[in-house]
Amino acid sequence: MADGMARFQDRVVIITGASAGIGAAAARRFSAEGAKLVLAARDEARLQAFAASLGGEALAVPCDVARDADCDRLLAEAERAFGGVDVLVNNAGLHLRGPVERRDATELAAMVDVNLRAPVYLTRCVLPMLRARGGGAVVQVASLAGCVPLPDAATYSATKFGLRAFSLALAEELEGSGIRIGVVSPGPVDTGFIMDELHEVSDATMSQPISTAEEVAEAVLDAAERGGELKLPRASGALTTVAYALPGLARLIRPALERKGRRVKARLTAERQRALGQRPE
Repeated sequence: MADGMARFQDRVVIITGASAGIGAAAARRFSAEGAKLVLAARDEARLQAFAASLGGEALAVPCDVARDADCDRLLAEAERAFGGVDVLVNNAGLHLRGPVERRDATELAAMVDVNLRAPVYLTRCVLPMLRARGGGAVVQVASLAGCVPLPDAATYSATKFGLRAFSLALAEELEGSGIRIGVVSPGPVDTGFIMDELHEVSDATMSQPISTAEEVAEAVLDAAERGGELKLPRASGALTTVAYALPGLARLIRPALERKGRRVKARLTAERQRALGQRPE
């Protein structure tokens, strides 16, 4: 491996939501840089197969992060297998799209549990383990939906706002401790999380450039190394900052963004239908 590429040699890295999408891409990047991985996801068979495919040291721990007992077991397995933790990546996410009234109380609570309560709980529990190693990092995979409110994604947007606020405040609490807090806030990403439910994704969201899982994974590694918040693509991050600071302007430009987003969704839908051998509608 080239000099400067093994930033995480022999570091123990926990990744939730690790069997697909951003989590899997991050696992591959950490593995390539010599990390020892503890991978968590709900689908045991898929998780085990993915861990085996990596070739390095990778422990699969089937886990539902919405359950505190599963989170406790995840950290205990990392301790048992590798003697501690150096990096925690809270990547698992749940997005049940549509108006709030369309979702029942259980579904709304599930989004809060997976997207906010679980990362807060895991972060709190891992801090003593990081201190025992003399430092380390926690990286939260948030969203640009946590930078500007999104209609038809109210609960999801709220959880990501909360996760960012928690993380940025915690970074100040931990200043000087050797523990870095990183936040990665992407816009739309080319994974099943969005592409499998494209018809449900807001038009405004799809007006923005689409990142790859690998691009977001690289941001995760950078955030683990240096801390701070990374928004991507950068232009979209700047746009959300302006939209949050000037909500009147945001409402003014939203129709244009939605028109662009509808065109993008139509194109992507047609491309997917052609790939599946279907006639575009």
